[in-house]
Amino acid sequence: MTPVIDIEDLTFTYPKAAEPAVRGIGFTVDAGEVFGFLGPSGAGKSTTQKILTGLLTGHGGSVAVWGKDPAAWKSEYYERIGVSFELPNHYLKLTGLENLQFFASLYQGPTENPMELLERVGLADAAHTRVAKYSKGMQMRLVFIRALLHRPQLLFLDEPTSGMDPANARIVKDIVGELRAEGRTVFLTTHDMTTADQLCDRVAFVVDGRITALASPTEHKLSRSRRTVTVTYRAEQSDQLSTKDFPLDGLGEDEAFRSLLREAAVESVHSQEADLEDVFIDVTGRKLS
Repeated sequence: MTPVIDIEDLTFTYPKAAEPAVRGIGFTVDAGEVFGFLGPSGAGKSTTQKILTGLLTGHGGSVAVWGKDPAAWKSEYYERIGVSFELPNHYLKLTGLENLQFFASLYQGPTENPMELLERVGLADAAHTRVAKYSKGMQMRLVFIRALLHRPQLLFLDEPTSGMDPANARIVKDIVGELRAEGRTVFLTTHDMTTADQLCDRVAFVVDGRITALASPTEHKLSRSRRTVTVTYRAEQSDQLSTKDFPLDGLGEDEAFRSLLREAAVESVHSQEADLEDVFIDVTGRKLS
């Protein structure tokens, strides 16, 4: 299967900059994949996304989306992709509904029902309110559904849950999951490891314009996990919680482990899995902030 995105040895240097923003990046993204691009500010994430969305030209290396450089697609490209920006960019004097109606009018093909999109993300009651009165979280939800208006096959989402409370962030994540199930492709740029872990099929760690590691979230975590199991239990005739670690290898034959299961009131059994942020720090020596 031909990948939706195919990048080889991508480089880019801004005018008058002393150092490149992107230094030889390469990866592919398949149809129906949610691909995470994670790294701290200044890592080259936004530059790469701007090249992929046709906002920056003059790059080195090869960039192909559906087999063509984004710049070669001309205006047809924007009928096929959707972009949700980290910083909302709406017409503040228009209402939420008017914003969506205006942007829907720019597309040649069929579009989603704006009111249904607003209702889906909890903005139906604010449909006729000027966007200038929206909170940041409300504006982020509006810019997210604006990217869905024309039913794009490829979406670029930049920090899609920024400024949202957990309930609204969950709605956005659920919609991303539905897009994947429909076979649509999502390129997710973020520094939020939890969001990436929950949504992405694969995650690239980006630092100083380079990809330092690329794998599924599970593979990333297993690569740095401790091969131990921690059992939390209450000893016989005791209300006090205790914990004990056991080697994961040979656990089924570990008599001390089996004895504990038989004789104590076991409350939980957990493998010592690293989280994505632990792995990122370990691999790159950098924090995300």
